[in-house]
Amino acid sequence: MDFWNRAEFGTKLWNSFLISASVAVLAVVLSVLNAYALGIGRVKGRLWILVLFLVANTLPQESLAYPLYYLAKAAGLYDTQLAVIIVMTAIQAAFGTYLLSAVLGQFPKEILEAAAIDGAGRLRALLRIVVPISRPTINVLLIFFFIWTWNEFFLPLIFLISNDTQTVPVALGILQGERYMDATMSSASALLGVLPAVAFFLIFQRTLTRGVTVGAIK
Repeated sequence: MDFWNRAEFGTKLWNSFLISASVAVLAVVLSVLNAYALGIGRVKGRLWILVLFLVANTLPQESLAYPLYYLAKAAGLYDTQLAVIIVMTAIQAAFGTYLLSAVLGQFPKEILEAAAIDGAGRLRALLRIVVPISRPTINVLLIFFFIWTWNEFFLPLIFLISNDTQTVPVALGILQGERYMDATMSSASALLGVLPAVAFFLIFQRTLTRGVTVGAIK
């Protein structure tokens, strides 16, 4: 209770949930739209765009910290959850786009041709056909994006400096000091911080299993 009150841990939990849920949803939406254009739409320069997304996934976050810090400062978003949401959404969507593009690249063209004959436009085909059929893969991305964002420490540490905006991993970091560390408090708070992510995983475990095994079942 001492750490809960001193670090306002309830606020940190809410911040982590807000950021993680927002990033997961927004990154999935962007990934689906991008992958639909690249995997099915076959836009010009598709290969080079996918290579760009792949390279973006290999960049270390440390190399992005300096330009993103000044960009957030210039945009007036520094020390706000919105800054972390935007940055993490872009990072996660790069991976999601690369993955979904490969999946949708194998999407049966006959289904889309039949939908076009029935008068379905591109948006309707995406919402009524592509998304429902690809839902297992999309759900897996949603789960991973949430957990990865929840566990993110480096970028929130840079962008969120005030006590009201920090996330759970950053709050746990303040327990580690050069001259003082309460091992019991650190262990208890770490357990509190990981429980929501574990609960989220267990709730959607069946969805995750279905998404991983769907290719083998077909």
